[in-house]
Amino acid sequence: MLPEWLDPVNILTGLGPFLLPGLCLIIFAECGLLIGFFLPGDSLLFTAGMFAVTGVIPAPLWVICVLLTVCAFAGNVVGYWIGEKAGPALFNKPDSRFFKQEHVDKTHAFFEKYGARAIVLARFVPIVRTFITAIAGVGRMNKRTFFVYSAIGAVLWATGVTLLGAALGKIPFVNENLELMILLIVFLSVLPIIIEVLKARREKKQLVQD
Repeated sequence: MLPEWLDPVNILTGLGPFLLPGLCLIIFAECGLLIGFFLPGDSLLFTAGMFAVTGVIPAPLWVICVLLTVCAFAGNVVGYWIGEKAGPALFNKPDSRFFKQEHVDKTHAFFEKYGARAIVLARFVPIVRTFITAIAGVGRMNKRTFFVYSAIGAVLWATGVTLLGAALGKIPFVNENLELMILLIVFLSVLPIIIEVLKARREKKQLVQD
């Protein structure tokens, strides 16, 4: 079972009459403000889709998708701006606890090689989607490229996951096993991180053996 403070149903219902604007604010924070990394965006979007088709959210599904997509994109823009303006000062401190110049260089190289794909795929990885925007700003990723693919990622993530929740929310089994479905969404969200950790360990082990 999920902790109560991470349960998307508790979070959304706890917002009361401010459910939709509150959800928009959460999505914005998770996609751009560095303090929003702990928020369960994927499961919130999925649950919001279910709430939309069951009438819990008194707004058309398309309106919900548009608002959430705009907030997801706006969050990325703010995150990039934070990284661009505040990032360099943080990274230039040799004793910085959180930022190091080598990380900026590596991130810049990463974006040069995987830029578009990284921005889109990062949408579906918790924590990563929060910090990658600021790192992109610090690394001075081309703004036009960043904004274009941030928009693509916002549509695929915010609209896509919400529509998935709306589609599956019509299935009785899903409604009857909502917590199980949410846990599955959470697992799928962290799966890329698990794969990368296992891959890094395997490569390190092979390096030691060689």
